[in-house]
Amino acid sequence: MRTLRAVRECPLALRLLFINQCGIDAGFYLLIPFLATYIGHDLGMSAAVVGLVLGVRNLSQQGMYIIGGTAADRLGPRVVIIAGCALRTVGFTLFSFGNSLPLLLAASGISGLAAALFYPAVRSYVSHESGERKAEAFALLNVFATIGSLVGLLAGSVLYLTDFRICALTAAGLFAVLTVAQAFALPAREVASGHEPIVRELREVLGNRRFLCFAFATTGMFIMENQLYMLLPDGAQQASGWAGAEALLLSAGAVANLLFQFRITRSLEQRGGGMRWVGAGIAVIGLGFVPPLLVCDASPPTGPGDVVPRLLVMISASLLLYFGGMVAYPPVLGLIPRFGSERLTGTYFGLFYVLSGATAAGGNAVIGWVMDVGERTGRAWLPWVSCLFFGLASGCAVAWLYRTRLLPCPYPVGEAGSAAEAGTEGGAAQDAVRMLPGQPRATDDAADHRTG
Repeated sequence: MRTLRAVRECPLALRLLFINQCGIDAGFYLLIPFLATYIGHDLGMSAAVVGLVLGVRNLSQQGMYIIGGTAADRLGPRVVIIAGCALRTVGFTLFSFGNSLPLLLAASGISGLAAALFYPAVRSYVSHESGERKAEAFALLNVFATIGSLVGLLAGSVLYLTDFRICALTAAGLFAVLTVAQAFALPAREVASGHEPIVRELREVLGNRRFLCFAFATTGMFIMENQLYMLLPDGAQQASGWAGAEALLLSAGAVANLLFQFRITRSLEQRGGGMRWVGAGIAVIGLGFVPPLLVCDASPPTGPGDVVPRLLVMISASLLLYFGGMVAYPPVLGLIPRFGSERLTGTYFGLFYVLSGATAAGGNAVIGWVMDVGERTGRAWLPWVSCLFFGLASGCAVAWLYRTRLLPCPYPVGEAGSAAEAGTEGGAAQDAVRMLPGQPRATDDAADHRTG
């Protein structure tokens, strides 16, 4: 009820973007979770081809985020969002005719590029429209994304039993509707003036060392998020012997997200601001890998008496990951545009997604290697302890940046210094920021923006 009231209080543009995000995730989960099975089983292609097609989608998405963000700054996020949805329509339509490798690769590349366009643009638009309530707006965006993912998974599971091409055409139709609806209903925003050559603006963002430190400090969060689709399902299946354990973990987390995301975000914003709690939230995500240590080395289950307690252990792990994410993600996304001038909001989001995507891919490779080592050596606990380390290290890094006042967020009076220091952006904290080597002077212009 509180969430619905908050949605009604939002401007029309934000409400449209929430619906758009719900549709984007619904369309994605209608198709992508079943793509690997379709290519490998229905088309009879090799595992290498499956990996190639999925890898092209991921590479085109992660590598092109910076293009989507920069385009949003220069053309306006509305244009880029519409273009991204139109491209996704084309890509998913191609999947419905995809019975050859060249067609599958083209569909995969176009679909990835589409996401690289609309994800930074949507977040840039939300950031501009939400003013000082950025964290709450991103929390609501997360809630609608969760609704979309649940609807997409349920509908896709039913449609895939009929024909994969129906999944693809349904998803393409959904993106076509989103494209047309936004072209007519989404208000245009005035594009910020004073843009410099793209290379110079990219150099400005890449030279912002506070931003880069923050982006790398949060890498553990994205590495661990990916384990919801790799390590946790593998551990749950081994512990319970049930192939459907993954769906149970994701469903439990999604329901918790719907019930508690906005309440948690608003509560933390009223208790010193969400950024104050991000380090703790990331640490909670890391602690989510502790419960599986109780069952990861257990022998195969012999009956329901073994399966149910082990599933409860794995569900508790999933819930810790989701609750930690509910604490950390909205304020992290709300902070990104505060690192620089408003005209580069999309570029900051784009680069942040490039860095987080690259580290998540590298982290997945490391965790996968650790899983293999643990299996060969009989140390089943090894990958879980590794993820715990990632979580605690990342949480401590973000907490340190906050405590040393290197983050461009409001600080409660009396925290980490005297009341006089906490009440101004021009005291010791600002001096410390200006002394960072390579810190561009353009961020001084953002001080007024971030303090409201």
